[in-house]
This record gives sequence, C-alpha cells and structure tokens, in this order.
Amino acid sequence: MMLPTGRLADDWTPLSEGSLAGRVVLVTGAYGGLGSAVSRVAARAGATVVISGKRKRPLEQLYDAMLAEGLAEPVIHPLDLEQATPTDYEALADGIQRDLGRLDGIVHAATSFSGLTPVTMHKPDEWLRSLHVNVSAPFALTQACLPLLNAAPDSAAVFVLDDPGLLSRAHWGAYGVSKAALERFVSILHEEHDEGVLRVHALLPAPMRTALRRLAYFGEDTLQVPTPQAAAEAAVWLLAPQAAGLRGRLLDLRPA
Repeated sequence: MMLPTGRLADDWTPLSEGSLAGRVVLVTGAYGGLGSAVSRVAARAGATVVISGKRKRPLEQLYDAMLAEGLAEPVIHPLDLEQATPTDYEALADGIQRDLGRLDGIVHAATSFSGLTPVTMHKPDEWLRSLHVNVSAPFALTQACLPLLNAAPDSAAVFVLDDPGLLSRAHWGAYGVSKAALERFVSILHEEHDEGVLRVHALLPAPMRTALRRLAYFGEDTLQVPTPQAAAEAAVWLLAPQAAGLRGRLLDLRPA
C-alpha cells in the first residue's frame, strides 16, 4: 500500500440528518450497488446529490426511488465514462456551477470489471476499458472539478479502492492493475493538496453485496454478504469536516 491507513474510531457514528445541508455532492456510478447507497446516505445527510452514470434510465429509476423514500431531490447528469471526452467532463463541471453554484465533494463509485480472466485470455479492449474507467476517468473528472472544489469552504474527493493483497493474485487482470494505479494517483493528488480546502481520501470497503462481487465470486451465497450500507455511510462521512484527520489516508473498513 502506498497510502497510510486509518480506521474508524470505536465510538464512530454515521452523519446525522442535515449534517451536509447546503453542500453539493457528485456521485459517479450512482445506480450501482455502492453508488446508489452513497447517493441515498448523502441525500439523507442533507446534501444535494448529483447522480451520474452511463445510462439515463437507471438514473431516472434511482431518482424516482429517492423521491419515494422522502429524500431530497437529486440532480441527474448522465456521463459515459468509457466514451467521455475532456469537453464532456468540463460540461459536467460547468453545469454544476451554473445550476447549483458549488461543488463540495465527489465520491468516485464507478468501476469497470469484466470478470476474473487470465492475462493470456484478456481481451485488449476490455483491458483498456478497465484502466480508462477506473483510473483515467477519475483523473479527468476530478481535474475538471478542481476549480469548484477549491472554491468551496471545505471539500473532499473520495476514491474507492480494493484489497491489494487479493488483487495482486492471478486472474484479477486489468481491474487489479487499475486499482493499484488509482491508489498511486490518490497519493499524488493528496501530496499536491495536503494543505488547503480540498481533502483527498481513499476508502477500502469490507466485502459487500454488489454486482462486481457476484461476478468475481459466482459460487458465493450473496445473501450472506453485507449490503454496501456501511461502506456508503463511511464514504459520506469522509465528505464532512469531521474526517479531516484521515486526510490523505486509506480508510480501511475490513475486519481487523
């Protein structure tokens, strides 16, 4: 691991309702397992949540579900990370500035994983797609949003990593390589913002019930795996000023 690790205090509690009132939070991969949980938790904490993802229809379904649950109205902004150009990232940032006037945090929950594959059988296009979505896209989106994040009184960028001991094993291919590269990017970004309003955080969730895990562990009883709720609560907590002590660190949620 390049990043120093940290853990939640024994008396840690999730953010209370209204803790992020007045803040604007962008969530990528918003209709995925972790992304949808983060979107709900952030909205419950009072933030205006910009939900982003590749397909508009699942974003609309998440929008409807959040309203039905009595949560604050989110803002839909489709963005295909596989195909997006620098102009698309700039347009997203410009749209947030124009419509909401600020941006206080990003949770990079989007990920690309095509299944466990030996390197000899890894299709080059799938390899390039994973590296692009998992590393290049978070870079490009964060870069486009830096002026907004640096203009906020307090802001945070949260990047989701994965177990490095597991991902260095056989068959994890481009996903394993991309998560290692993402950690290095997080380390560099923190070094460039170790002072100032923008905090850089990394999150290492415990095993959780997501489509990615089902694809990697197809023989597992997914009902025995916890939902992403705990990871989502931790990710949203990192957006708040209370998480300043974990600036530049990897918040490890795995059992000690």
